[in-house]
Amino acid sequence: MTITHTDIWKFSIPMHPFTIATGTMHFAQNIFIRTYLENGTYGVGECSAFPMIVGETQSTCFEMAKDFAALWKGKDALKIGDRLKELDDFAAFNYTIKSAFDMALYDIAAKTADKPLYEYLGGGMKSIETDLTIGIDEPNLMAQKAKEFVANGVRIIKIKLGKKTVQDIERVRMIRNAAGSSIKLRIDANQGWNYNDALNVLNAIAEYDIEFCEQPMRYWDDHLLPDLRKASPIKIMADESVYDHHDAERLIAANACDYVNIKFAKSGGICEAIKIHDTCKKSNIPCMMGGMLESRLALTAFAHFAMAHDNVIFYDMDTCMLGHKEDPVTGGVKYNRYSIEVPAAPGIGADADEDFLSRCEKISV
Repeated sequence: MTITHTDIWKFSIPMHPFTIATGTMHFAQNIFIRTYLENGTYGVGECSAFPMIVGETQSTCFEMAKDFAALWKGKDALKIGDRLKELDDFAAFNYTIKSAFDMALYDIAAKTADKPLYEYLGGGMKSIETDLTIGIDEPNLMAQKAKEFVANGVRIIKIKLGKKTVQDIERVRMIRNAAGSSIKLRIDANQGWNYNDALNVLNAIAEYDIEFCEQPMRYWDDHLLPDLRKASPIKIMADESVYDHHDAERLIAANACDYVNIKFAKSGGICEAIKIHDTCKKSNIPCMMGGMLESRLALTAFAHFAMAHDNVIFYDMDTCMLGHKEDPVTGGVKYNRYSIEVPAAPGIGADADEDFLSRCEKISV
């Protein structure tokens, strides 16, 4: 299964503005690749650059992708460990673009085995219901959005916070009142608070029945997480503090979190995500499957991974519903309301739309 070349596209998806604590995105700054074999088949991969979190941009991903593609020419695609080690030996970090190449290899492997990816990974069918996220805005506008979500059948709402604490408290209060008591609420501060702010907000909103709080503080405040977790009336999920299984081991040993959010854009893809999952499972720390601003293509790979890993019990798989103005994907997952149906085709079961690709910048290496 020799790799002949890789086609690389700047997969830019226009969006309605989406705001979190660290910034606002107007485009999903994605990269899409097809890694081809000598028999003409190919594996697909996609990643979404989120520079305010991972430090990579679409442009840096595009340039690194050229080097990664050159490294793999003439190599065996089924030796996944060897291929990924070549990327790590060539460049430290750069996990976002590495995740697209990782995804393409797993797509090839599952297609070669004639199995859907979740089955190739050892999984079976299970129910997946995603939350839907409300970006940061004025409290009354966020509450109105929550009403619209509930009217459309959403049962789990994720609230972006991490700006001014007084407003954050009001955001949660108004959303709970608008959504009603039966809707699950979870919050994500995206590192927006310091320790005192986090503790104040978490204590103030505890009465509103919050499932958990994602990443309350900057990763460099990880040494304060154990105390925050102990004092908080709301469970703590680590996100930006966990890039790989070594981070997971460190936080778990410190009793710093209740849950961990797995994202391919942080881990470098499926291979490392499996290690994070297994590390957490061993210590009874449940995981969430999350993402950045990927299209339904990468989201389909996320769903396969979640299907195959029983310690993934939370699902934040709404990335393509967060204001994407176009759906540039053929095949892939389908939404039954907010339940996710995974394709049974071999591999990931999704591809990019050719018309959309014709409008994207491309290079072949």
